[in-house]
Amino acid sequence: MIPSKLNELGAWQAAALLARRELRAADLVRACLDRVAERDGEVHAFAHIDPDTALAQARSLDAGPLRGPLHGLPLGVKDLFDTADLPTGYGSPIYAGYRPVADAAAVALCREAGALVLGKTVTTEFAYFHPGLTRNPHDLMHTPGGSSSGSAAAVADRMLPLALGTQTAGSIIRPAAYCGVVGYKPSWGRVPRAGVKSLSETLDTVGGFGRSVRDAALLGSVLIGDARLREEFAAGALRIGLCRTPEWPQADADTQHAWAEATAALAPHAVAMSDVVLPDDLPDLVALQKAVMAFEMSRALSHERLHHRDRLSPRLRALLDDGIAIPGAEHAAGLARTEAAKRRIDALFDQFDVLLAPSATGEAPVGLGATGDPLFCRSWTLLGLPCVHLPFARGSHGLPVGLQLVGRWGEDHRLLANAQWVHERLTR
Repeated sequence: MIPSKLNELGAWQAAALLARRELRAADLVRACLDRVAERDGEVHAFAHIDPDTALAQARSLDAGPLRGPLHGLPLGVKDLFDTADLPTGYGSPIYAGYRPVADAAAVALCREAGALVLGKTVTTEFAYFHPGLTRNPHDLMHTPGGSSSGSAAAVADRMLPLALGTQTAGSIIRPAAYCGVVGYKPSWGRVPRAGVKSLSETLDTVGGFGRSVRDAALLGSVLIGDARLREEFAAGALRIGLCRTPEWPQADADTQHAWAEATAALAPHAVAMSDVVLPDDLPDLVALQKAVMAFEMSRALSHERLHHRDRLSPRLRALLDDGIAIPGAEHAAGLARTEAAKRRIDALFDQFDVLLAPSATGEAPVGLGATGDPLFCRSWTLLGLPCVHLPFARGSHGLPVGLQLVGRWGEDHRLLANAQWVHERLTR
């Protein structure tokens, strides 16, 4: 049954209706634009939007053949991605009004599959911590997280069904947790990063947001070029590893309650479920991720650091100063430790199908001057493993809370199938 408000359709459901020509892309886009007009004056999810172009593209899709699995779906694009037809500012005044000549590869792939770009969504300054204007749609006085703040908020507020994001520390999973949507960070290296403002060659990962696992998998199948992501949803009972991580003492009562709720719901259905014992010889992965990110960002943003220092936020300037002081030999040693840790962690997936882990310390913090702590995401980003945030609970202030599933590198299709199985049991 089609809901009366088309903007509330999930991507999976809308895609099926569009493919059968039971829904027109123009009607779906118009409903999403109406929602943007109604809400974005408060939420501020969009950095730029062009309604006339979006509607023209939708009418063109309606008049032509089916383009692909994303045919007619409105898409939000984080303002870290280049777009040929919309400005790209990277969340910085340095690039105000900048017009790239080409789409980022991920954007081009989505358009090729039939998606239409509704607009550019707000990012923090160069995807670091200095926040943009976006507010959490569940409570406008709370942060939506970052750096993919606008993408997560727009999907959560039913302004559009899908949006692109990136993660270098916790910039997909954390805003997905705070805004109560599904966030999917693919295995590192599986999605092309050409045309995305580079921050860290070792860490940057392109992914996205949907309102269900199937929605995120649909988007991921196009980004990765692997149809298995949208076709494998028949996972059996799982071997689930409970990985609280060494950072668990910093999880607040809301995350701890969600953990207890999840483990109680999953225990009767899992083939096996037990605590993960991490190898004793692992380095401090959080500290290592911070050092790798600082070193590589200070070099990736060398032009901005050298020629526009006064237009950078104090916190970003401090990171770049710290990073440029790190010796290259020290960074090389850190990369070697990272590769060794990847091999040690990969062995866990001989015992477990998925790892259940915290996504965030708790609910979205109150206030708009910061975007929260990516603490529980840093290690998984460093290790390059695919992650899916699953929203299913509410915290003490009524804001969304959830957990993430982590899979083996390169087995994104299995992770998403397993995430669907888990999410169904957490949301019954």
